[in-house]
Amino acid sequence: MKSKVLRIHSDDNVLVALKDLAAGESVFFEGTEYVLKEEIPAKHKFFMQDMQPQDEVKMYGVLVGKIQFPVLQGMRMSVENTKHAVEPYEFRPYNQGEWNAPDVSRFANRTFKGYVREDGRVGTANYWLFIPTVFCENRNLDVIKEALYDVLGYSVTDKYKLFTQGLLEAYNEGKDIRDFETLDISFAVNKKNRVFENVDGIKFLNHQGGCGGIRQDAAVLGKLLAAYADHPNVAGITILSLGCQNLQLQELVDEIKQRNPNFNKPLYTFEQQKSISEQDMVKQAIRQTFEGLTYINQFTRQEVPLSKLTLGVKCGGSDGFSGISANPAVGYTSDLLVALGGKVLLAEFPELCSAEQNLIDRTIQPEAAHKFIKLMRAYSDSAERVGSGFHMNPSPGNIRDGLITDAIKSSGAAKKGGTSPVVDVLDYTEEATKPGLNLVCTPGNDVEATTGKTASGATLILFTTGLGTPTGNPICPVIKVATNNELAQRMADIIDINTGPIIDGEKTIEQMGEEILEYCIKAASGEVTPKAVLLNQDDFIPWKRGVSL
Repeated sequence: MKSKVLRIHSDDNVLVALKDLAAGESVFFEGTEYVLKEEIPAKHKFFMQDMQPQDEVKMYGVLVGKIQFPVLQGMRMSVENTKHAVEPYEFRPYNQGEWNAPDVSRFANRTFKGYVREDGRVGTANYWLFIPTVFCENRNLDVIKEALYDVLGYSVTDKYKLFTQGLLEAYNEGKDIRDFETLDISFAVNKKNRVFENVDGIKFLNHQGGCGGIRQDAAVLGKLLAAYADHPNVAGITILSLGCQNLQLQELVDEIKQRNPNFNKPLYTFEQQKSISEQDMVKQAIRQTFEGLTYINQFTRQEVPLSKLTLGVKCGGSDGFSGISANPAVGYTSDLLVALGGKVLLAEFPELCSAEQNLIDRTIQPEAAHKFIKLMRAYSDSAERVGSGFHMNPSPGNIRDGLITDAIKSSGAAKKGGTSPVVDVLDYTEEATKPGLNLVCTPGNDVEATTGKTASGATLILFTTGLGTPTGNPICPVIKVATNNELAQRMADIIDINTGPIIDGEKTIEQMGEEILEYCIKAASGEVTPKAVLLNQDDFIPWKRGVSL
């Protein structure tokens, strides 16, 4: 019979409800009967013993909170009776010992079909990228996007245009348009053959920076945009600049060359204040980009080893099952890829709270461990200076679904990084160059984190979610992994993989981890297209290094 509850770690003093449990219900676990004092919704936790104020609450084997007033065995953990608490952390030399890598025999000699760039890096996609140096050029990018998408076959809005056309026709015929809402529009897609079959997309990095604010913001933005231009998933770039902004066009070009002295992709630049007219600049940008597209359309996929993959791991819209199903499964996928010689990027520093000591102990080089400590403490201090802190990270949705403290949320989030040694620690926009698990400093915010992870070189991102989120990225395919069956069924239009069978006891974490890697291989090869890519969910938000949790 399927268990009703789960104890994640032997040191824990709370049990997780795997299904809705009624008040007064008796639950048996390891020979002990627990009579529930109140309703325990699925994903929430209840106490295994009576506890007093300041008693420590343990979950995932670590401190995640302290009791605020007396609670009884069988009562539900809540934001009222439990407050965030974590153990202090400090530098300790690497002491993980020999890593027990997973069995990768199933994936030995496996390959994926990627785009091999001249510098040896491999992309999972072949994109043309438009970059504005300043928000003033966003409208011109929108005009160009509309022109290119419709004509060259990259639009995904046709079904909604047809739906709107149908509403108009129903209205003109005097029909009740509410009846039209019930029609299935999933079939109403105007299928267009792409003109350039080997160009996976034309992407646009609209943003709100480049001028105003402080000069440091413009400098960081320049490094971020340069990282995207140099990304292995990008084959050519068009840059639009106004001319008077803080982030000067030449500064951005210099940042690209500094990041990669051997940069040789097609790069077209246009400055509006030096143009004859806006119309002329837009026409010239379209003309040269079209020429560039004919060039990069010659590139084709080649068989390459899995060691050429760089996998970003991210969670968003997390729930009480995230740290039990999707995140550990992705963590096992991470360990598989590390064992195969690939790179894994674990970011979201506010969501590594409570996992710091474990990560420090797993960091091979002392310099990297000290860098991690410095970045974490500076980030935490900056939040506390404005009256916030990592403890304020869980969102209302997180809390409703069982993530009561940041330590609980973060302990589960860190599971995405698996168990392998940490080979490097990277600040925002720094490129991952070492095979293995890399820590990347980004906010926990979904889009800011995926934006930063891509800048550090992720060529695929595994994004776990328990509540559902439409987050994507312009140039790095984002694969959505659901934590539970209900979400996977209800939001099937955005979910790619379901780890709900782990909760049901039908599959193990290891089995799901292998299935996830199989999907990654297909996605990296262009054999399957993640939903976020199909829907053009191209979210891009630069981090200004302010307080963002």
